[in-house]
Amino acid sequence: MRAERAVRAERAVRDDTVDGLVRASALRVPDRLAVRYRDRGWTYAELDAAVTTGAAVLRERYGLAAGDRVATFAHNCDAYLLAFLACARAGLTHVPVNQNLTGEDLAYILDNSGSALVLADPDLAGRVPGGYPVRALRDGPGSFLAELAEPSAFEPADADADADAEVDADPGRVAQLLYTSGTTALPKGAMMTHRALAHEYESAIEALNLAEEDRPVHSLPLYHSAQMHVFLLPYLAVGARNTILDAPVAEQVFDLVEAGEADSLFAPPTVWIGLANHPQFAARELGALRKAYYGASIMPVPVLERLRERLPGLGLYNCFGQSEIGPLATVLGPDEHEGRMDSCGRPVRHVEAKVVDEDGKDVPDGTAGEVVYRSPQLCLGYWNDPAATEKAFRDGWFRSGDLAVRDAQGYFTVVDRVKDVINSGGVLVASRQVEDVLYTHAGVAEAAVVGLPDERWIEAVTAVVVPRGEVTEAELMTYARERLAHFKAPKRILFVDALPRNASGKILKRELRDRFGAPAAS
Repeated sequence: MRAERAVRAERAVRDDTVDGLVRASALRVPDRLAVRYRDRGWTYAELDAAVTTGAAVLRERYGLAAGDRVATFAHNCDAYLLAFLACARAGLTHVPVNQNLTGEDLAYILDNSGSALVLADPDLAGRVPGGYPVRALRDGPGSFLAELAEPSAFEPADADADADAEVDADPGRVAQLLYTSGTTALPKGAMMTHRALAHEYESAIEALNLAEEDRPVHSLPLYHSAQMHVFLLPYLAVGARNTILDAPVAEQVFDLVEAGEADSLFAPPTVWIGLANHPQFAARELGALRKAYYGASIMPVPVLERLRERLPGLGLYNCFGQSEIGPLATVLGPDEHEGRMDSCGRPVRHVEAKVVDEDGKDVPDGTAGEVVYRSPQLCLGYWNDPAATEKAFRDGWFRSGDLAVRDAQGYFTVVDRVKDVINSGGVLVASRQVEDVLYTHAGVAEAAVVGLPDERWIEAVTAVVVPRGEVTEAELMTYARERLAHFKAPKRILFVDALPRNASGKILKRELRDRFGAPAAS
């Protein structure tokens, strides 16, 4: 039965589904190492077989039906990848959840998505609100990973039907809900189809020169669309050897590069700053590192210059976009940095972008306006939020919320944000949510939260507070950290007598940024 299943699976290869792209690599280079994590490794054939088993486990043993949502609440590991691919093959919708979320933030994602199951790491499972079925993702008997490690212990009830389901995989099916916080406290679930992601992978492979001989390291959180969809999945599609790390630990990255096991790395500027400032950076043999990808926030020019001086053979790529488009929209390549270090590049293969005014009309090159996109990479809209979907799309174009300037050569430079979102270390934080928490403290009369320049975080979440009575910075920071995920809590609290406002009473956050905007060391 299993042999027949494997034969039939060969006919299921397609390049417009997430798991189909991985299966194609398994047929092309079955014995090549696909992924390694700690002391475990999976060849492409083993990875594909585990995904098929995982899909059957989810459908037959866990009782899930096509279209059900499955949340993954876990740290980086190979099992995280396997869970996503198994959901894709089983016709389920994967919901990646930031492992730093707690309380109401976590409950909102699970409630809004209507997740039928949560695959969680043991140390995180206790945070999941009651009422949601939880299964261990890894580490121990009965976990999802344990089921995959012993495929002979599980045979689907109807292997023929399961194989047929794979053959009939629908590229228009929603493969993942990518939750992205806008300017309000409530995140929105971008509905990403197999087809949209497959187009984005093709764009990433071409624009970033991803090749099967590369040896990439994946150290950023896999719940984040950039690490998963700009690098890990596209690299699996080309048949590269991938290494997953728990976190971007400098010494581990340096060790892999020196051992010839890593030549490609993606990281936000905060991580590149840490690597460039590390005591071992100047002494280690890092010449094998050929490709350095950065994005999610602006890279300070001095850091770029330091990297180029230390590693002259390093190719630097600036990646820009947002979850709703897969997330890669533009790229600035290694041969394009000179003279335009602050640019985020030009649109990738499957993305059309332009700059418009408030009425949606094109503006001349050199004029700031909102960036809008038209692309097969775009999400279908926002899950259970038709109003937000209608607002985000105008005449077939997606409104990004970013203010930018395009030059005559087609290069885009982001100059501001339409919305008050803070980009702290590559993670978007809604200022309104932080303000709402601070306003619940008796010692806060008024509060405005902005992102201020910071040597480590690029933008540090900073609260400007008009106090009521006696209150200290330490007291408010402790209060906020107890009620918010750590990346949302303010890094600084500044006290003022009054907040600047315009004639209509709106707080002028730009004035606060200008007044307190000198970079602060962390």
